Amino acid sequence: MLINMIIRTATLTLLLCVAAATATFSGDSSLLRASKSGKESHETTKKGRGKETTKKNVYGKDLQMCSTEGMALTGFTRDGRCIEQQDDVGSHHICIDLASIAWTGKNFCDVTEQPDWCDDKMACSDDSDEKCPVKHWCVCQWAFAAYIEKAGGCDAIQEINCEATNIEALKAYEKKSKAGADENVVNALKCLKQRCKLDADADFAIAR
Repeated sequence: MLINMIIRTATLTLLLCVAAATATFSGDSSLLRASKSGKESHETTKKGRGKETTKKNVYGKDLQMCSTEGMALTGFTRDGRCIEQQDDVGSHHICIDLASIAWTGKNFCDVTEQPDWCDDKMACSDDSDEKCPVKHWCVCQWAFAAYIEKAGGCDAIQEINCEATNIEALKAYEKKSKAGADENVVNALKCLKQRCKLDADADFAIAR
């Protein structure tokens, strides 16, 4: 029963993020709530948390935990990292600090016009029986692209935890940009490179 519930909620979250990708290209902001990365499944599992991983962050180093002690547990797989079962087709790869506030005074939920789950408390990273505030969170890379536009540009968004942001996001943005993607995706690529102090001319679509 539990396994089936996990599969259903994970599948629903993936479908919602696909919808957010469509919203990024069509301008339909009503679908941005996909960025929540399956809040509804938050109570379902901590399976796999703390296991070793070969996943890489935007610096090409080992991907760090997005949510840590004292924070609500995040991640599509609910292991605290911005990974999915198949990262090359998944998208919950951007770790942002929801506790930080941009100069606009609005948080991620405010800007993307969804219920303010950003201020909720959910199962803790270090103790699933306790509730912790949502701080560092893995958001959908396509919803993140739309978030930048709605916030008013890269300088107007909340902090990005670059060490915990999956390099697959950069690769996906690069590939979409080369294929003539919407300006939102191009700007998301530029923003991620800028905020993480990466080489603006580096091509992350090349396997690393």
